[in-house]
Amino acid sequence: MIRAAITGIGGYLPEGILTNKDMEELVDTSEEWIITRTGIQKRHILKDPDKANSDMVVGAIQNLLSRKNIDVEEIDMIIVGTVTADYPFPDTANLVAHKIGAKNAFGYDINAACSGFIYSLVTASKFIETGTYKKILVVGSDQMSSIINYKDRTTCILFGDGAGVVLLEPNEEGPGVQDSILRAEGAGWEYLHMKGGGSKNPASAETIANDWHYVYQEGKTVFKAAVKGMSESIHDLLVRNNLTHEDIDWMVPHQANKRILSSVANYVGIDMDKVLINIEKYGNTTAGTIPLCLWDYESKFKKGDKIILTAFGGGFTWGSILLEWAY
Repeated sequence: MIRAAITGIGGYLPEGILTNKDMEELVDTSEEWIITRTGIQKRHILKDPDKANSDMVVGAIQNLLSRKNIDVEEIDMIIVGTVTADYPFPDTANLVAHKIGAKNAFGYDINAACSGFIYSLVTASKFIETGTYKKILVVGSDQMSSIINYKDRTTCILFGDGAGVVLLEPNEEGPGVQDSILRAEGAGWEYLHMKGGGSKNPASAETIANDWHYVYQEGKTVFKAAVKGMSESIHDLLVRNNLTHEDIDWMVPHQANKRILSSVANYVGIDMDKVLINIEKYGNTTAGTIPLCLWDYESKFKKGDKIILTAFGGGFTWGSILLEWAY
């Protein structure tokens, strides 16, 4: 059986930093309040007006290719999980392929909010498993600062910018994507969305005046749904594969809120020592959180480690992946 295995990782973080002290100057909040409720200490922000999300993706891919010493023309496909594409069209993946010179690759974006990376990873794995492609770049990247209202203290404290990427290649020895459970519930849109800019509410003086081009979130509802969705998908994935929490070496969750992560770990019985967290450094980079977490903790992984990736995003979208590490 051919499995889609992660064989390399890259990441990119813009140089700009927004600390909790900076937040105190923008909205009515405090560093202590932010850390206590979210675990976040700072965020990276892309401040260069001449750069956009695709440039962060390029930075992450270049980091990966240089570390793996791979010729970009070997890349067959690029999938980018994002909600902050440079333009409504063309896709970020299309722009990125051009910018890096991936002449033999095609690709597209997947918009699943914070679940964008795991949706993209599962999608890409099918192209590997069927033998269609040999080298696929799977990206999670978001420039959340472009859609955040820095007068809204309920959302602006949470989000940052960043990009992460993994290389997927075929493996016939066992490691790779073992199984996944992905879910969606469109009724959740009203609790976490951006109301303006699409065909329902095209940009106008009214949508701008109403702040409809920024992220809107009802925190308590999203918190409960996120804990439930991620916890149940992990549980069902373990049961389906005849595993228990003790069989899992690492859990790499979407970095939404430290309290959410501890609640999920408690529900499924995974010790917090096995839960990889970097939210304190980057905040919530939406689709970027999981690949950036893999990038940060790559040195901890051993070949054969069983890893759970799990995420929850606007829409609602959520799910989990069972992964066996390949190197």
